[in-house]
Amino acid sequence: MNTKQFFETKKIVLLALLTAVVILLQILASVIPVYPFRLNLVLIPIVVGAAMISPLAGCWLGLVFSIVVLWTSPDVIPFMTFNPAASIIVILLRGVMAGLCSGWVYLALAGKDKTVAVIAAAAICSIVNTGIFVIGIYLFFIPLLAEWGVTGAANIASFVFLVMIGFNFLFEFSINLIFSPAIVRLIQYGQAKRQ
Repeated sequence: MNTKQFFETKKIVLLALLTAVVILLQILASVIPVYPFRLNLVLIPIVVGAAMISPLAGCWLGLVFSIVVLWTSPDVIPFMTFNPAASIIVILLRGVMAGLCSGWVYLALAGKDKTVAVIAAAAICSIVNTGIFVIGIYLFFIPLLAEWGVTGAANIASFVFLVMIGFNFLFEFSINLIFSPAIVRLIQYGQAKRQ
């Protein structure tokens, strides 16, 4: 994609709107928990931006998401207290890569079937976001889990997959798969009506 196409007015406006939506959704998710998980809908606008604009837009939206997480999420506090540098790296990397990878997947599949491309992009966004978090836990935060009384490979795996990401990932993954394709179709329909 050349820079002239990327900087079209419609795309800039859409990116600005999606940026505002990402900020709002993440702040709401941080301050209004819905147990047993956080109501995290923020990956939807990331997928929409990655599909409708470009992988770089997905990357930007993922970065914004990560920055808001660092700024507002109470879940970050124990990790930042234990290892601030690793916390920042993992949080920034997971958001940026989730947006970028979802954009790449969309581009790779959009020529064949746009609906399948959006569904795949939505799936990969959730998987990359959670996957990088899990890798970060295993690389940097096993000693923190030991401080919490979680020891042994089986106990650590159970704690990470059932307590830390279990229902949250399933909810996030399902919501992303359901809503991202519908939203992209609505935007495409609106764009087609205006032309």
